[in-house]
Amino acid sequence: MQNALVRILLLPFSLLYGLGVWIRDRLYAGGVLKSVSFSIPTISVGNLSVGGTGKTPHIEYLIRLLKPYLPVSTLSRGYKRKTRGFLEVQPHYSATQTGDEPLQFKRKFPDIAVAVAESRVLGIPELLKRHPELKVVLLDDAFQHRSVEPGLNILLTEYSRPYTRDFLLPSGRLREMPSAAARADIIIVTKCPPNLTRTQADALLKELKPKPHQKVFFSHYQYRPPYYLFNPDYTTGLPTDWDVMLISAIANEDYLMQYLRPLVGYIYSETFEDHHFFTPYEIARFKEKFDNIEGSKKFILTTEKDAMRLLEHRDYLLKNKLPVFVLPVEVEFLFGEGEAFDEEVKRFLLEFEV
Repeated sequence: MQNALVRILLLPFSLLYGLGVWIRDRLYAGGVLKSVSFSIPTISVGNLSVGGTGKTPHIEYLIRLLKPYLPVSTLSRGYKRKTRGFLEVQPHYSATQTGDEPLQFKRKFPDIAVAVAESRVLGIPELLKRHPELKVVLLDDAFQHRSVEPGLNILLTEYSRPYTRDFLLPSGRLREMPSAAARADIIIVTKCPPNLTRTQADALLKELKPKPHQKVFFSHYQYRPPYYLFNPDYTTGLPTDWDVMLISAIANEDYLMQYLRPLVGYIYSETFEDHHFFTPYEIARFKEKFDNIEGSKKFILTTEKDAMRLLEHRDYLLKNKLPVFVLPVEVEFLFGEGEAFDEEVKRFLLEFEV
């Protein structure tokens, strides 16, 4: 009831925001604002909402799919980084310099080119200048940034909160109107229950009402064994009799909590806004709260994205011997449609004869 009242109160601001979005779209449609396209294949992975749909693991899926065959790169804004302009990410950089997600890409896939730039129009040529061997650029969170016209536009929407049931900011989470989904070539419904039935999927498919040219796929997260923050080769299971302090600063931890609850003991959740940079005071508070958890069967768990920001406090965490483990995640497609999705991507690339 309270949330509904807040939405009603914020509705006038959403209407003003929507008017601004509509004017911008009309400017692009009328050619006043121009979208730039490139001769190199570009694949955009984005969403209509402010976050939480799983862009990072889906980009990693594409990296794993493409890098055995093609020189691939990623280009992101580098959200909340403290640097400016074009920056090619190196494994030893910090999240403060690059943003958390680009650093995660580079550390997991050190042999690919990863860059950040506020302007994708300027960032792509700079990438090609430095790496003329590149054959494809993956654009992170670029759906609503229309200065670049991607060759393949992939739109993600969360199963539990599809864009068809959401509202424009600030009363909802949408950055664009649901009709903007028409620009997508592929729609992926993410974070689905692993046991999603075809009947349930078809019901949502009817709600999304994809255009004739659009392909729709359903994916879910497959969590892998946690690894120690300072030694990824050291992995562990999730013991059901151990308590967990979960540190997360992601857009939506509901899906993660649903996964963890039946697998561990009690979960002590420390939740922050998406991309939050932890302060030394907060890190000290984590230690205090962790020490106050009774018993010896306990450890700290975090996501891969949050791990990039926790590494800023490496010395303190090591000095105090805090057992911080990282929960990796990968994307899997439901109904055996992973191969069909892969073929769609390969078909697009074949048009460029890469």
